[in-house]
Amino acid sequence: MLKLPRAPAGPSSSQGVLRGGVPREEDELTLSSLLLSLTEHRGDQMTVDGIVAHFGRRAFGAALFIFAAPNLLPLPPGSSTVLGWPLLLIAPQLMFGAKDPWLPKRIANHTVGTSFLDGVCRRLAPWVARIERVTTRRLGILFGFPGDILLGFVCTLLAAVLILPLPLGNLIPAIAVTLLGLALAQRDGLLAIAGYVAAAVSAAVLIGGGHLVIAAVMRVVHIITP
Repeated sequence: MLKLPRAPAGPSSSQGVLRGGVPREEDELTLSSLLLSLTEHRGDQMTVDGIVAHFGRRAFGAALFIFAAPNLLPLPPGSSTVLGWPLLLIAPQLMFGAKDPWLPKRIANHTVGTSFLDGVCRRLAPWVARIERVTTRRLGILFGFPGDILLGFVCTLLAAVLILPLPLGNLIPAIAVTLLGLALAQRDGLLAIAGYVAAAVSAAVLIGGGHLVIAAVMRVVHIITP
């Protein structure tokens, strides 16, 4: 049986104990390996709660990543809204210091086709593996308290943007949440800084776009108003 690579040993994350306090073998695997093994022996459907639980102690970071990164791939219209709702529920929990992600039953029991999941994970895993080779635990001050509060707050705002049907307006927020999720899973502060920079760029683009829309509406009103 092929053995998946294990993540380097290190101190436990600030995300708290595992469900039931019992370490699992999956918690020692790399995130890219966990992505590749997500749909193994899962049948035709997998619940959202099962997806989150699969990542063990990396649940918060992995959940932010797994629901944000697919927005970087060509998906049907409206997918960002569907993927954004779990983010909008999970990110605030990180901000308020929850140990494990919690989802209401209606969302937790929602099923996703394993064929779809397998396709997404196999496209994302090679990129994650490349990032894992250059990331390391550093700038730990950006995690724990109060770092997780800031990260959760920023991801909450970005998730609120992702659920909006904005044509091409969800790409940069998705990049930001993807980077911040990976940073949390890898405990890499440099990657977190990159995520915050992407979040700042997203805010600037949204504010600039909003001003342009308002200016265009005001111009049209001025033209049609006698």
